[in-house]
Amino acid sequence: MARAREVAEGAPSGLSAERMSEHDLLEVVEIEETTGLSLWGWDAYRAELYKPEAIMLVVRARAAGLQTVVGVIAARMNADEVHVNNRGVREEYRRKGLGGLRLGAALGDAAGRGATAAVLEVRASNLAAQALYARFGFRVAGRRKNYYRDPPEDALVMTRPLGTAA
Repeated sequence: MARAREVAEGAPSGLSAERMSEHDLLEVVEIEETTGLSLWGWDAYRAELYKPEAIMLVVRARAAGLQTVVGVIAARMNADEVHVNNRGVREEYRRKGLGGLRLGAALGDAAGRGATAAVLEVRASNLAAQALYARFGFRVAGRRKNYYRDPPEDALVMTRPLGTAA
């Protein structure tokens, strides 16, 4: 998780990327439902938490003695590759550096587990997310027709090497 602190530079103070716990699941599902993420639901997130190949992280905001989950990223190791599956941020925390904080933490965790490559899908229309991924060294490797539903849309497959300069 040391990488999360590096990436957090420029992010608002009081934010940290941490491992997801069962206590976070209600807030994670709320983020999922309000941000248009692929719907996994409480049971799927809970099951994923206990898989050794899972990388499940949340971003917490701390203020006035309270803490709130404001972002989430779910990824999974498969041999020496990490697949970033689901990620989202509460609307009021967007454009504040959380995307980089979450992604950097997950990629750092994966590299620490021996991953040599990362892959993800992103909506073809989501130019902001594509720009973030490009800043992290991801490049478009392909397209999946009608990958997303509600609304239907193609996905761009983006990949990057890990453990080397991107």
